[in-house]
Order: sequence, then structure tokens, then C-alpha cells
Amino acid sequence: MSVKNNNAEINDIVAPVCETGEVHKDLIASVCADMPDIDILYDLAELYRIFADSTRIRILYVLFEKEVCVCDIASILDMTVSAVSHQLRVLRSAHLVRFRREGKTCYYSLADDHVKTIIGQGIEHITEG
Repeated sequence: MSVKNNNAEINDIVAPVCETGEVHKDLIASVCADMPDIDILYDLAELYRIFADSTRIRILYVLFEKEVCVCDIASILDMTVSAVSHQLRVLRSAHLVRFRREGKTCYYSLADDHVKTIIGQGIEHITEG
């Protein structure tokens, strides 16, 4: 590959191909048969978009440890109750957290073990050496 100075022209780019130059029809058919519907893949991308916010990850990690009320989450993360409540609404709409009411206080927890697994495996992945 060659690149000209300031023009950023790229020459001689060749896409890698198989030795035969043909597609692998059996492989393609197998992958297509197992591929989820596009709407499911869209929803999966949206789920990961929710996880892409560090504030929401911090909240999820607090809830990874135990059930907590909004004011305690705000205190732990040094945030306002309003900011935490906003993020909890996003997490609730994505079915990642649930709450129970005790009087006027709402206690939040992870929605299910799947969420705990996602967080746990993510942390394990980034901390393994």
C-alpha cells in the first residue's frame, strides 16, 4: 500500500480473498440460518449502548453489590439524586434494574442474574492479564 503525502491518496489496496476466489456457500448458509432477526440484533446494539455510559456502569456496579436506595447511590457516586434518578429511569426502561417501594423510598437492584453475569464477565475480561 502506498500513501501520497498530504493528499491521503491510497493506492494498491487489495482486499484479501480466499485462494479459490469463490465464496463459501455452505458457510454462508450456516451463518445466515443461525443469525438472529435484524430487530433482535438492533435491540442487542441498543442494550450495549446503555452499557456504554460510565455513569450507568457505575450505578450498575453499585447494584451488583447489593440493593440500594437512590440517595445512597447518589452519595456513593458523589452525584445528585436527580442525576441518579435520570440514569435509573434509562436502566429501568432497558430492563436492567428493578425497584421495590418501601414507604416513600425506592430500593433498586439488578433486574436479574443475566445483568450480573454481563457485568461480572465484562470486569473479568478487562482485568485478566
